[in-house]
Amino acid sequence: MALVKERPTTRQVSVGSVKVGGGAPVVVQSMTNTYTHDIGATVTQIQRLYDAGCEIVRVAVPDMEAAHAIGKIKKALALKGTDIPVIADIHFDYRLAVASAEAGADALRINPGNIGERWKIKAVADCAKSLNLPIRVGVNSGSLEKDIVEKMGSTARAMTESAMRNIRTLEELGFSDIKISLKASDVARTVEAYRLISTMTDVPLHVGVTEAGGLYAGITKSAIGIGMILADGIGDTIRVSLTRDPVEEVRVGWEILRALGLRRRGPEIISCPTCGRCRINLFDIASKVEEALLSSPLTIKVAIMGCVVNGPGEAKEADIGIAGGDGIGILFKKGVVVKKVPQKDLVETLLEEIENYQQ
Repeated sequence: MALVKERPTTRQVSVGSVKVGGGAPVVVQSMTNTYTHDIGATVTQIQRLYDAGCEIVRVAVPDMEAAHAIGKIKKALALKGTDIPVIADIHFDYRLAVASAEAGADALRINPGNIGERWKIKAVADCAKSLNLPIRVGVNSGSLEKDIVEKMGSTARAMTESAMRNIRTLEELGFSDIKISLKASDVARTVEAYRLISTMTDVPLHVGVTEAGGLYAGITKSAIGIGMILADGIGDTIRVSLTRDPVEEVRVGWEILRALGLRRRGPEIISCPTCGRCRINLFDIASKVEEALLSSPLTIKVAIMGCVVNGPGEAKEADIGIAGGDGIGILFKKGVVVKKVPQKDLVETLLEEIENYQQ
């Protein structure tokens, strides 16, 4: 039985070198939390995100200094050999969208409803069209048009009404390279909105639960919300929103895709929750291994088990793993013990074996 329903074909747009929609793989995105005009800090964070598997990155553009910084950021990334599309996130001021596009942004994120008069939206659309840039229409439940809220409240149907209105506006202006997102801070409205919009348009959908919260609440809401939407065959890109280091958003995003069988990137780490038999600091070991393998391209399954009694048996499907003991542990492959290792050397031994692993 398939976990994910067949994905309907949406229209395809290109964000830099990354294809979105039209049957392309679901793309993992994130957003920087640096001041965009701080070129060094922003480039450093984007590089970390890229190394963690981020495929498209968004930067906030609150003023002209930030808009003009985009060109410098792109040049600095190019010097590092980092080819990641950069989206400019704009609110209210259409001039910032135009300036960002002209500075080298690969796409724009706007809410036409808060850009203002139609001529301002046209100015953005004309600029994006001339530069062959897509526009993401970002609809949030907390910033819907006043007349829609008065009529429908901040409901999922209100979100889809806003989205369709904005799509129509851009298409009437001759612009069709559109993505759209419909986000609420709760799972129920978010899921309902995406289910509704997927029956109304073939525009590619960017999926996420906005303002999801810190580590625990954010991961839980995002995994359930994004997971339910993707399992319905809906969605072309995702962003996990956490009040954390954005690198963690990327890690969670890839784990959601892996769990659904949609995409795999890097090692899959399985580890036991520990019990009274555990005689090693498994929490610390698992954390060190996860951090070390964050940028690894190997698509292997790695097991980190708390005791030698059940470790190899319970994790026999793992390609490689370790299990702790009292002062000594074991290294095993496909459930077969390879050698004993001093406890203090377990992490180093495992990482060495992974580095030399041949798939």
